[in-house]
Parts: sequence; structure tokens; C-alpha cells
Amino acid sequence: MKNWEDIATTSEHHAVVEIKKSFQNGDYQDLIRLMAHIIKWQIQPEKRSRSWAATILNARSEIEAEQEYSPSLNRKHIEEIWAKAFGQAKKEAETETGISAKDDLELTWEEVFEIEYVLN
Repeated sequence: MKNWEDIATTSEHHAVVEIKKSFQNGDYQDLIRLMAHIIKWQIQPEKRSRSWAATILNARSEIEAEQEYSPSLNRKHIEEIWAKAFGQAKKEAETETGISAKDDLELTWEEVFEIEYVLN
């Protein structure tokens, strides 16, 4: 994973170039990581932790920071790459947990970007 904070402090232009390059190369790691943790949250509720909640929050923050430097990384663009990122995230979550997610499992925009994940 790239260190976006270092890239962003180098120059805005450099950050925009790196973001565009990453997305053109199919590197959606922040989105995949975010989705994978939400899938794990859903399929393995007994393992939920503050660490998982913090990872979800952190991934959202990283995506927001990337959006500041690249306005083209908007909702429309994210929705265009959604299915591919979700497929990779689902595989990652299943591999990490050893649990097969239901075939009809899907994530909504609200689940990925809006719902607050906290322990009860």
C-alpha cells in the first residue's frame, strides 16, 4: 500500500498523478480493504473488535484524503469500480476468516461509507 500521506506532502500534483496511476492500474486497495473489513464484520460477528472498527474508519479517511487530491475519484467513479473491488474484497475476507460468504451478499454505499461500526 502506498503511503498517501508522504505522497500528499510532496506536492499536490504528484499526489494526483499517483492516485490516477493507481486507479488506472486497478489498484483499489483502500476500497478493497474497507469492503473486506465490512464483510468480515458481517460474516464473523463473534470476532468484531475495536481494531476492525478503527480499520474501517481509517480506510474511509484514506479514501476521503485521496478524493481531496483527485476530484475525479467521486461517487460515480467508485460505483464504476464497485463490482470488481467487491469481488476482490469478498475473496480476501473469506480467505482471512475461513468462512464462505453467502452468494447473495452485497454491500450498499451506506454500509461502506456511512454506517458507523461500533461494538455493542
